[in-house]
Amino acid sequence: MKVIRVDMTTKAITDQALPAEYAGLGGRGLTSTLINAEVPATCDPLGPENRLIFAPGYLSGTTLINTSRLSVGAKSPLTGGIKESNVGGTVAADLAKLGITAVVVEGQAPADERYLLKIDGAGKAQLIDAGEYKGMRTYGFVKKVKAACGERNSVTCIGPAGEFQMAIASIQTTDFDGRPCRAAGRGGLGAVMGSKGLKALVVDQGGKNPDTLVDPEAFKASAKAFAQAVKADEFSGEILPELGTAALVGPINEAGALPTCNATQGQFAGADKISGETLAKTIKARGGKTTHKGCANCIINCSNEYVDQDGGYVTSSLEYETIWSMGAMIGNDDLDAIARLDFLCDDIGLDTISTGVAIGVAMDAGYRPFGDAQSAIAMVAEIGRGTAFGKVLGGGPGAVGKHFNHQRVPVMKNQSMAAYDPRALQGMAVTYATSPMGGDHTAGWVVDKNLEAFGGTLDRFSAEGQVEASRDTQIHMAAVDTVGLCDFAQSGLAAKGGFDHFLTMISAKLGQPFTKADWRDLGRRVLTAERDFNRRAGFTREDDRLPKMFYTEPLPPHNKVVVVSAEQMDQTFDF
Repeated sequence: MKVIRVDMTTKAITDQALPAEYAGLGGRGLTSTLINAEVPATCDPLGPENRLIFAPGYLSGTTLINTSRLSVGAKSPLTGGIKESNVGGTVAADLAKLGITAVVVEGQAPADERYLLKIDGAGKAQLIDAGEYKGMRTYGFVKKVKAACGERNSVTCIGPAGEFQMAIASIQTTDFDGRPCRAAGRGGLGAVMGSKGLKALVVDQGGKNPDTLVDPEAFKASAKAFAQAVKADEFSGEILPELGTAALVGPINEAGALPTCNATQGQFAGADKISGETLAKTIKARGGKTTHKGCANCIINCSNEYVDQDGGYVTSSLEYETIWSMGAMIGNDDLDAIARLDFLCDDIGLDTISTGVAIGVAMDAGYRPFGDAQSAIAMVAEIGRGTAFGKVLGGGPGAVGKHFNHQRVPVMKNQSMAAYDPRALQGMAVTYATSPMGGDHTAGWVVDKNLEAFGGTLDRFSAEGQVEASRDTQIHMAAVDTVGLCDFAQSGLAAKGGFDHFLTMISAKLGQPFTKADWRDLGRRVLTAERDFNRRAGFTREDDRLPKMFYTEPLPPHNKVVVVSAEQMDQTFDF
């Protein structure tokens, strides 16, 4: 269990054993705990005192399926608070197989310098001058780096947006096919990476030194049973491989919860044209792939390869959140345009959610009409060039709202909402408002508890039970992000005996019993660290609120507003 520390100011690289107080932590648990302990809460997110931490999940690098999840942590330049951004691909597995628990980047190189952090097959790290790659977009950059360093490397990098230090810059990492199409998108951590002078983390894929398992036989048996449960589940075993996450477009639109035209409506007239079913049909007709392995250790294969009418590669993977943000949110029902926008964001290094919402705010302010896909493409291109307006867009929806003096800006802690309108799903109002991460759906996705079609039992238009649902899910997801399990493999947890198998695997690595109570304590520990950092950074209860629009503007077709009170929001973390 090794931590690599890199000082970008002095160029010193040191290895250390993971301190005992962090035993059993990986992923989000480790990034958030380290950030809270080591980063001054009031520091400049783009200054030398901030730290950028890469940490594979606690179970990454093992034989358990769907555990190649990497947490990237720092103080966010977008929210001003703590941030963990989660990404798949191959890098988490590659780091873990080298026995690397975390890479901590601190300090700051001179503004005109760029570096690669190269980690070889023995786990040794070195900084390599990357001045020749300055300003490159991610796809072209990855080709050059792989040519120089070898194909058998994962590449985690920033594009121009990160080098411009834009507040919605992503960190892109390579998928199973070596394309930089996986994004740690939320919170602008690409800007933090750019501020350090780090262009890329390049990791050898031949590692053979993962952390040892105390009880490998118990782990193997439980991992096998868990994988069988994931494959047997209808959603993870059948629907996701066929339709991907775009399967959600239809049911969320039908529920009147799909934010449309900058969240002025809850249903999109063009939803059928951008649905999972239409996406799969289009991909198959053109010779693309609907069932595609994007991440190491994945058995779900929810990724896809979207191709043009001539069968040429456009992007991978076209997912629900991007289809919404570049589709319904801006009134665009053109799948080809959505795919192009997705590629541009990956290539420039931008969070597709925040970028689409920023465009939606600009359109709502009258800058361009809703549904004008070509204007949306032109706007994203401006971000890549770093034009004056491109920098406004690159600052996110909040910056766009200020630029146009426009009041309808759907952000929480300055981070944009995701593809579920809280007026139609009151539980998401609680998560958006109270998550330490800002407007973040993965931090506490309670859609399933709010919609009867998903097995939910709560009245989605009522406040009753919503705080408790969000609280429990936020605790649970903090633990999930710590161990590095893919969200979609949670079907294995829901299966009969599945959670017990999962706890057995944690115990088999930890070397001591790990119970359901320990699981809940883990989630609470992570959230407590995150909330402590935000409090010291200046956040108050008033930051755990939604924008006025959600309380005062009824959302068609149900014409409801958020009814969860401020007092109820303040009870979310009473644990």
